Amino acid sequence: MRSNNQSLLGAFTGDFFLLGVSDRPWLELPLFVILLISYVIAVLGNIAIILVSWLDPLLSSPMYIFLSHLSFLDLCYTTTTVPQMLFNMGSSRKTISYGGCTVQYAIFHWLGCTECVVLAAMALDRYVAICKPLHYAVIMHRPLCLQLVATAWLSGFGNSLVQVVLTVQLPFCGQRVLNNFFCEVPAMIKLSCANTAINDTTLAVLVAFFVLVPLVLIFISYGFIAQAVMRIKSSKGQSKALGTCSSHLVVVSLFYLPAIYMYLQPPSSYSQNQGKFISLFYSIITPTLNPFIYTLRNKDVKGALIRMWRRSWRLRFEK
Repeated sequence: MRSNNQSLLGAFTGDFFLLGVSDRPWLELPLFVILLISYVIAVLGNIAIILVSWLDPLLSSPMYIFLSHLSFLDLCYTTTTVPQMLFNMGSSRKTISYGGCTVQYAIFHWLGCTECVVLAAMALDRYVAICKPLHYAVIMHRPLCLQLVATAWLSGFGNSLVQVVLTVQLPFCGQRVLNNFFCEVPAMIKLSCANTAINDTTLAVLVAFFVLVPLVLIFISYGFIAQAVMRIKSSKGQSKALGTCSSHLVVVSLFYLPAIYMYLQPPSSYSQNQGKFISLFYSIITPTLNPFIYTLRNKDVKGALIRMWRRSWRLRFEK
């Protein structure tokens, strides 16, 4: 493998070679088509959620503040990675510069940790809405929601900064072939020829904090929610209460399951062949599905999208 890496380096000095599915050339065309379609759907779907959350006066509850930020995170997720993947799949030069690689994994980890905290804040919102409905407007006031969102973005940035500072110091000894579709910290640590014990430990501790702590808070919130739902006597009331949480639970599952597999293991035991396809899943499939999950399961969002569509058509005809 070292000889292959060094020979590729001769053609791409100073760049990383992103292997992707170059070892399976028959996959490149169908994967390119799937990624392109998914990217367009993800961009349009998440932009639509952002617009209706901010423009529709009926979507003024705190939940939609969090939902708009979740959609913005998903939009940034896909834009950070997918255009580069599409370019590489359509080109024989499947490279990314060292600086571009650093920016990519810095932004990717920033967004990932931010999304962990946002999903926990959404669970808190659902807990207050179901368990303390009479105090919902008082507890989940707009300034608190904005503070939670700001905390999510700042904490995610802090984690990313630590990871970048440690990762840019790693030597690669001429090895520049990344067996991935884009740059990620575990893949960079795996590629390094130095002792990566500090990087392994730091990554494990920070990721455990940003993945497990929000996940525990989500479980606790839904534990209280389950108790509250069980106390509701009518099946219709129970169904309505659970319906407000189902979308969030599906999104949490889609986000956390691959994240736990990818990051809650030592990078030294990280399987790049498996990891790169899991990375592909949560970098494009999850952001593509999220708008549909929240639209199909939420009558308010569906109604807002229909109103926005009707207004846009009305404006066209008036012109």
